[in-house]
Amino acid sequence: MSFMEEIRKIPPVTRFVCAASLAVTIPVLLQLVHPYKIIFVKEFVIQKLEIWRIFTSFFMGSSGINFIFDFAMLYRNSDELESKHFARRSADYAWQLFLAAVAILLLNIPLGTFVHTRALLIALIYVSSRLSPPGSQTSFFGLITFPLIYLPYMLVGLDLLMGGPGAAAISVSGAVVGHLWWWGVWDTGALRSVGTAPAWLQAFLAPPGGAAAAADIGGGVHVVPPRRMREEAAAAAGIRGHNWGSGRRLGE
Repeated sequence: MSFMEEIRKIPPVTRFVCAASLAVTIPVLLQLVHPYKIIFVKEFVIQKLEIWRIFTSFFMGSSGINFIFDFAMLYRNSDELESKHFARRSADYAWQLFLAAVAILLLNIPLGTFVHTRALLIALIYVSSRLSPPGSQTSFFGLITFPLIYLPYMLVGLDLLMGGPGAAAISVSGAVVGHLWWWGVWDTGALRSVGTAPAWLQAFLAPPGGAAAAADIGGGVHVVPPRRMREEAAAAAGIRGHNWGSGRRLGE
């Protein structure tokens, strides 16, 4: 199986987001493009009409090994959402991701934020963790295990320790948007109609083979439910093991 076939297995929106992250970040890391040319500067966007800064500010990653970790989390959480919770609804995922980016931009203009990548990542992680199976666990560098639902707050705390209040404020804006996204679309459904993609976007992202082809799209890393949940699912399906009885104590 060729490399391009593996790439095509990635859902379309996740594929675009990851490709955009690489396309924006790598030239900066290789010093082919100066970062000042792609960060968000409100005056340049309004006065000089450098509209591309809005887009590139959401995909400019950090440097060094931090970029690898952030890129892995971006792929994992975006793929988790699009493959599982937005299965055969990539257009809705793209539209809601766009609305989340607009909300992040509006919240960060008063903060004078130049790069919105972290806020978007936190929003995706927040929604993905909220939609994960109850009891799902994650670990912090293999040292501490804690419920997955607390991961966004852990990342905000790390940003506070490593980057100060300014960095934490950017992450908090992503968590706020992520909570609004989860609450409005998944928890209460109050914003579900707003999150429905326009017809032109649905037509654009419709898979070539229709619903049957869309069902084959997916992959990546997914959260595995705890053992107790798997056992309950097996019991509900009528799958049972052999009843070995209560047994006896040794010597009875």
